Amino acid sequence: MVRARRRLGRDFGLLWAAYAVSAYGSGLAFGALPLVAVLVLRAGPAEVALLSAAGPAVGALLALPLAPWVDRRRKRPVMITADLIRCAALTSIPLAYAVGRLTFAQVLAVSVVSAAARVTFGAAGGALLRSFVAPGDLLVAQARFESTNWSSLAVGPPLGGAAIGLFGPVATIVADASGHLLSALAIGATRGGRKARPGPAGTALRAASPVAGEGGGRGGAVLRGWRHLLGDPGLRALFLNQLLVSGLMMATEPLLAVLLLRDLALPPWQYGLVFAVPCLGGLIGSRLAPRVVARHGRDRVVRIVGTLRVVWLPGLALVPAGVAGVVTVTAVELAIVLHMSLYSPVVAACRLERTPEHLVARTLTAWSLGQQASLALCTTLGGLLAALTGPRPALAAAGLLALATPLLLPRPGQLAPPAGEPAGGRR
Repeated sequence: MVRARRRLGRDFGLLWAAYAVSAYGSGLAFGALPLVAVLVLRAGPAEVALLSAAGPAVGALLALPLAPWVDRRRKRPVMITADLIRCAALTSIPLAYAVGRLTFAQVLAVSVVSAAARVTFGAAGGALLRSFVAPGDLLVAQARFESTNWSSLAVGPPLGGAAIGLFGPVATIVADASGHLLSALAIGATRGGRKARPGPAGTALRAASPVAGEGGGRGGAVLRGWRHLLGDPGLRALFLNQLLVSGLMMATEPLLAVLLLRDLALPPWQYGLVFAVPCLGGLIGSRLAPRVVARHGRDRVVRIVGTLRVVWLPGLALVPAGVAGVVTVTAVELAIVLHMSLYSPVVAACRLERTPEHLVARTLTAWSLGQQASLALCTTLGGLLAALTGPRPALAAAGLLALATPLLLPRPGQLAPPAGEPAGGRR
């Protein structure tokens, strides 16, 4: 039985606090780098697209060879270092802006470095989380992270827009850098996770999966996360489904921006509203996830909710003008976000549960890299299709493709607890 209301200990509380201050700082700075590129550096559409898609993708690629190193190190110092790197990189932008030396190359470099540090931080954080909470509490922990993420997106961008209006284009970047500094301090206050070593659960997983053993030299060590993801039938299904779903959903964002702001002439404040309000659904869904899984079971939640999160996407191609358009987009986005927030903590907990401790960083890094590559590819293809046909046909194509993604979800039984792990996790 999953219990949603329970204390997970001091160290988890500090880890959650670190995640929260970082998430709220990033929420305030949502879209800040492209905004600086446009308002300060007068960047064109091609440069903004490069910054938004290529920067995170290259950063995730750079983080890939670090993953084996992270798996062999204590996770707390790795996370603190990643936070400090992000803080320093982001701080360089307001400093350069203040002396009139800011360039697009610097903004792009900051995007790449921040993305690499973010992936490394997340990979180490997954392993540290496993050392702070019992396996049976992973879903509760992930649901709390998910709720924090959605609440930061609900309040951060509107406040960030106000801060930019009052204090200038780099104000939210200062807030983002400060959030990472506070995150490093919170992680430093924990007692520190144990160094990742294969324990009983890892031993059971290695015995069950021939791809989980060591070997293959440096290149083989880097690819071990991919082998684990693709060698476990349940994780493989979750991974491939997530690649396509996240890519298609993110591809709709610039298309929807063109449709709403250019074609339907929506005021900017209404445009911000249709994306801020649905984030409240994410807060609700993530908090309900442990109770829903406890009542209906993980396999059923993954299959049903994993399907429901995509069935609404074709509705974005049918958005009318005026107030009806605002209501339609808000309702569609609310339905998508609500089901996404129910689904994501379940997948995150399952991913950690099914990954041996000595492969957590490599597995999470591989997952992040695959997702960033999918986002870049789908966004590029969506933009090309929209240039040829207009935003509505491109949105319709993304929505119809999304309807096929439930076919990639795990089959019944593929997400059963690993060998040696009792159902429901250990207490």
